[in-house]
Amino acid sequence: MSVRTPTVLTAEAAKQVERENAAIARGLKRQDPELLDQLIETYQHRLMRYLMFLTSKREVAEDLFQEVWIRVLRRGSQYNGKARFDTWIFTIARNLVIDLSRKRTMASLDEMREGGEDSDSRPFEIVQEGPSPLEQFQYRENASEVATVLLTLDPAYREVLTLRFHEEMSLEEIATVTRAPLSTVKSRLYRGLAALKPELLKLRAGVGRGEQGSAEVDV
Repeated sequence: MSVRTPTVLTAEAAKQVERENAAIARGLKRQDPELLDQLIETYQHRLMRYLMFLTSKREVAEDLFQEVWIRVLRRGSQYNGKARFDTWIFTIARNLVIDLSRKRTMASLDEMREGGEDSDSRPFEIVQEGPSPLEQFQYRENASEVATVLLTLDPAYREVLTLRFHEEMSLEEIATVTRAPLSTVKSRLYRGLAALKPELLKLRAGVGRGEQGSAEVDV
């Protein structure tokens, strides 16, 4: 599977998504068991992939995956259908990862990025409307290689790249999930892309990668 270009919904498609979200909200309020089964079947692969990229450990991701759906069942009435359902569950998943990290006395995702808060929160405006050369480069790369390299990047960059290119979320939706300003999301996206190319070259050259191993990620 290749890394997908984020898509833009047509007006009719957007309305269809709104109707689906509203139907999900109604079903969750009723605690409809059939709806929950359908949601798990629909989102299980994407959710596991996201958790894998955040934690880099399959056993941890699997535990958190179960907890996400427990939260969905218990707190389904909080979902009002105004936002995309996947944005809502990815927010739940991210919060669980942060909670787990804090329990293990680890830094939060925001604190773990390289360079500290100052270097990552400065305004980072994108001039061009279309994909940058780095984005175009990434679209052409082998997805398995990209997945491997993503696990070596700073967690904050890894998360934004995953949400943007695997989950096809808009920058605004990523800002909602990560609770970061839009300028910070842009910064993490483009700095993550900038870090991706040299790491891919290292992977292909076998520099320091063969001995280290990496977590298994299905893409």
